[in-house]
Amino acid sequence: MKGLHTLSRAVCFLGVALVSLRAPVFAQDRSASPAVDHTVQSAPSATTGAAPIRLTLQDALDRGRRNSVPFQAALTDAAVARQDTAQARDALLPTVAFNNQAISTQSTLGGGPRFIASNAVHEYVSQGVVRESIDLASIFNYRRARAAAALARARAEIASRGLVVTIVQAYYATAAAQQKLEIARKTAAEGERFLKLTQALETGGEVAHADVIKAELQARDRRRQLQEAQLALLNARLDLAVLIFPDFSDNFEIAGDLHAPVPLPTLGEIQQQAARENPDVRAALAAAQGADRDVTTARAGYLPSLSFDYSYGIDAPQFAVNRMVGSQKVSNLGSSASATVNIPIWNWGATHSKIRQAELRRTQAQRELSLAQRTLLAQIRSLYAEAETAFNELGDLDRSASLAGESLELTTLRYQGGESTVLEVVDAQNTYAQTNTAYQDGAVRYRLALANLQTLTGVLTAP
Repeated sequence: MKGLHTLSRAVCFLGVALVSLRAPVFAQDRSASPAVDHTVQSAPSATTGAAPIRLTLQDALDRGRRNSVPFQAALTDAAVARQDTAQARDALLPTVAFNNQAISTQSTLGGGPRFIASNAVHEYVSQGVVRESIDLASIFNYRRARAAAALARARAEIASRGLVVTIVQAYYATAAAQQKLEIARKTAAEGERFLKLTQALETGGEVAHADVIKAELQARDRRRQLQEAQLALLNARLDLAVLIFPDFSDNFEIAGDLHAPVPLPTLGEIQQQAARENPDVRAALAAAQGADRDVTTARAGYLPSLSFDYSYGIDAPQFAVNRMVGSQKVSNLGSSASATVNIPIWNWGATHSKIRQAELRRTQAQRELSLAQRTLLAQIRSLYAEAETAFNELGDLDRSASLAGESLELTTLRYQGGESTVLEVVDAQNTYAQTNTAYQDGAVRYRLALANLQTLTGVLTAP
């Protein structure tokens, strides 16, 4: 009698297999090297007639840097700061100008000028003027401009590293969403196949109708999960497209390197790179240096300033190189030089107030520098522990996903042989879906942890 039941189950299983035409393989083959570059196929694109753009992570980073408005704004601020430095430097150098002036004043009865400030009734000035001002405040202002330029460059690097993290997260979220969609398709197909199996076994009187109900509930749940996976992939692709394309486009595909092996640097290497190139500490250091320059510039208000002027040209009653004085020809060309010393005496304490104000800002900048240094030490330990944990867990997640696939296949075979219940099959299906999803999320977590470590160092390569 037992042999007849077994034969009946085998016949039912054969019929279901013929109807479904295929049986998915759940134990994923992970023996091949994960470094093999597979292409993640793109979702249906609104753009038709054009081949999709294939993007690596480095391509996405390059496009993101070109098209990110906040990052370009930081670069613009750095470029403006460089021009401020050039202007402050040029203010220290001599200037050359060519002045041309014609002055007419009312004459007296004797033919002379009526105003005592005028040299003649008609006076023409055409002179080249060389001016040099020696002002310590200008020198200190130039040094301050250099510190401000360094601060702007550091802030641009901070913006660049923040952009790297954002794009890495969006890029690998898209890759993981594609993998999750494939898993959802497999589990949906298995749900349909298992529903047909229970219906066939119920027809043969081998299982109760409760098994069919449970299988149908599971199949409907898998259909909903498939729709949610499709929606998640669409949203992930749209988020990435907004970051990397100047004109919106979803006609692209990404290289499936989510599970490519990426070694984790040692903690010592991270600490050395961060000590040299951490942008937050560099920005805080540049801000402290700029605040120190502000104090020196404010103190320069107590010091005298010296300026020199040299002029060569015409300052005569005729606009001509020569003039006649009686019967003698006299040259109108001549030169003059002057030096001015400006000694500050009293300004109602304005200079003292500026110095006090600059000292307060310097003290605050030093506090912020100390905080940035302490924060860096804490971030190194925290982010490295995050990356190390994600790296160590990734192998376990990979193995768990493989075991879940084997378990689902074996549990389904045991159910066909009458050795397991429908609840065990459903549980195996849920475990398969959960472990594979956790494996994809674990890979994204590790990639994002590496990108976060890059915010602490000067290395900006794609992880």
